[in-house]
Amino acid sequence: MAEPKIALSGQHVAVFAFPFGTHVIPLLRMVQRIAAAAPEVIFSFFSTAQSNESVFSRQIENNLGFKNIRPYNVFDGLPEGYVPSGNHTEPVALFLKAMPENFKSAMEIAVAESGRKISSFLTDAFYWFAAEMAEEMHVKWVPLWTAAPHSLLVHVDTDIIREKISSVGAPKNRSLNFIPGFSAVSVADLPEGVVADIESPFATMIYKMGLMLPHATAVAINSFEEVDPVIVNELKLKFKRFLNVGPFPLTSPPPLISDEHGCLEWLDKYETASVAYISFGSVITPPPHELGALAEALEECKFPFLWSFRGKPEEKLPTGFLERTKTYGKIVPWAPQIQILGHASVGVFVTHCGWNSVLESIIGGVPMICRPFFGDQRLNTRILESVWGIGMGIENQVITKNGAVKALELILSCEEGKKMREEIGKLKGPAMKAVEYNGSSTENFKTLVEIVTNSN
Repeated sequence: MAEPKIALSGQHVAVFAFPFGTHVIPLLRMVQRIAAAAPEVIFSFFSTAQSNESVFSRQIENNLGFKNIRPYNVFDGLPEGYVPSGNHTEPVALFLKAMPENFKSAMEIAVAESGRKISSFLTDAFYWFAAEMAEEMHVKWVPLWTAAPHSLLVHVDTDIIREKISSVGAPKNRSLNFIPGFSAVSVADLPEGVVADIESPFATMIYKMGLMLPHATAVAINSFEEVDPVIVNELKLKFKRFLNVGPFPLTSPPPLISDEHGCLEWLDKYETASVAYISFGSVITPPPHELGALAEALEECKFPFLWSFRGKPEEKLPTGFLERTKTYGKIVPWAPQIQILGHASVGVFVTHCGWNSVLESIIGGVPMICRPFFGDQRLNTRILESVWGIGMGIENQVITKNGAVKALELILSCEEGKKMREEIGKLKGPAMKAVEYNGSSTENFKTLVEIVTNSN
């Protein structure tokens, strides 16, 4: 897709990345699109040394470097000689404690080296403090929300949610029908920190974010307008500008990497919509007893399966499973997910239900079986199951042999699966259209470029 070229001089955009989970890459890809459209503008990309080393070395390997994007390291908050405790939330908490001073000091270096004052902020939406910095400097703040519109609405409406459910205690099955489009959503589906554990550093950051986002010049999101008009229209009422500029798997696809494990050729052997593709993302793996239960279900069903598996399957799966299923199963350490989900033989995607995976599944037209873990994953599961009808959550959100068998058979062998494929097709079409020449996401991106790179 051809991007508009904008000739500007003297502009300097400060980009604040959240260096955990899968937040950095979507933000960087969007910055690269804007940088290509505005080659005279400097983009200073602020993240931790470890994060910058990881993502920028990858960009160089794939010849995706941009002369007008310059990485700067911010202090990660870890004390000298820090030894990991095994608690994965500890580095996040220490990093949050170092904010915003770590960004301010790194930004001073970028301004001195470039000779240009900051003209606007483009940040991960988590960074509520960027609103205050932008106001002090009389410049624009444009945050990017990398997750789904539904979870964004939850965080903006947190005070309303807390007020409404506090009077009745907050039973898990309490409906959120007081929020437009949320009649099928209950308290149990909410992300952590909304109504429970609200004092944690992360919950505090997300809460402040929800309060500050309405002050942003514009809020960008990795989604498309037609995905859920009720939710999108509600968010448009909350913000000055709400710009759907995705889906990123279409607007900013990752570089094509060779299918070194022969996944696509293997899929060619199977009938349309007959294969189960399994991947739980790059951040978390189900506990051993759930991996074992899923393996037992696959062995009992005999459905062909392709499993992108992190770690050593021979150590984590039942003894003899690899040998017994080798005629109809394939386990690989990495798989080209977008291409796999676009393959005709794939009939279901077993996933953690992270938003990017949901978007990739919509683009591929593949229904989902979801085992959510944290954050917005439970809410995503509820929406796709009860509102969109394009998948289902695993029974009780824990993988058991019987629950997995039931879900696989429902989608791969029953009429319900056909209906889900029809429903997901109704989302796939608008997603593809949104990124066409005059599509809604394309037009929104032009607006985003203008806002971020124009000093007026």
